[in-house]
Amino acid sequence: MKKMFAILTTICLTIIFSGVSLAQTPGVTNRQINQQKRIRQGVRSDELTRGEFRRLQREQNQIRRMKIRARSDGEVTNRERVRIHREQNQSSRQIFRAKNNRRDRN
Repeated sequence: MKKMFAILTTICLTIIFSGVSLAQTPGVTNRQINQQKRIRQGVRSDELTRGEFRRLQREQNQIRRMKIRARSDGEVTNRERVRIHREQNQSSRQIFRAKNNRRDRN
């Protein structure tokens, strides 16, 4: 449990400190934060197994890297924004399924 808390804390701090450069995609950023909260809530309530947590975190990191790559050339194009939204939609569905699949940490 301490290890999970340390991982979550690290991720949250990363999100907070990278917030300055996220101004070009505010809707995407807010959604990313919301999804992180949903994952943390699933860990606290034992709705997510360790494997589910790792998989969901990996997906969130991939989306975060997509955003960084999209902003690297200065401006996020509509095509990049649509792709990021599509990935976030998929990730949101996977968070819901993982939290509601009747598997728990115990």
